[in-house]
Amino acid sequence: MPSITETAVEADPRVPIIRITRDFAATPEQLFRAHTDPALFARWVGPDGTTTRIEHWDATTGGSWRYVTERDGTEHRFHGCFHEVRPDRIVQTFTYAGDPDGVLLSTMWFEDLGGGRTRLRSQSLVDSFEGRDAWLRSGMETGLDDGYTELERMVTDGTL
Repeated sequence: MPSITETAVEADPRVPIIRITRDFAATPEQLFRAHTDPALFARWVGPDGTTTRIEHWDATTGGSWRYVTERDGTEHRFHGCFHEVRPDRIVQTFTYAGDPDGVLLSTMWFEDLGGGRTRLRSQSLVDSFEGRDAWLRSGMETGLDDGYTELERMVTDGTL
């Protein structure tokens, strides 16, 4: 199985889904922790130069979350619900406060590749192709690349 070291982002041509794949030199447990521990999540999420403030975080099945990112004096608010949280999969919603009708339903899998490597796969379903394309134009890919690069650094430096 070839390694995917850069973040691959794909828009499905048939349904309004965004698929994301990236391999990490990390265990599934490390990636799960990075996505469920609010202090760790705030350290890596988003594009370079962004700070994240967690306002609420209950990473359990049925829980919810809310955070604010800040960059150059501009704040962006996000919130959602954790529908299912288990060590190999997280299902959650994701809403940007600037577009309250644009809710993503995201499923993320942590696939153990062996040898301390994990493939992170996710798919996010939105309600329309227009909504999907707006997410793709939003700078989402840069935020993913920068954030996942920081996550890799946290694994390498022993933070995770």
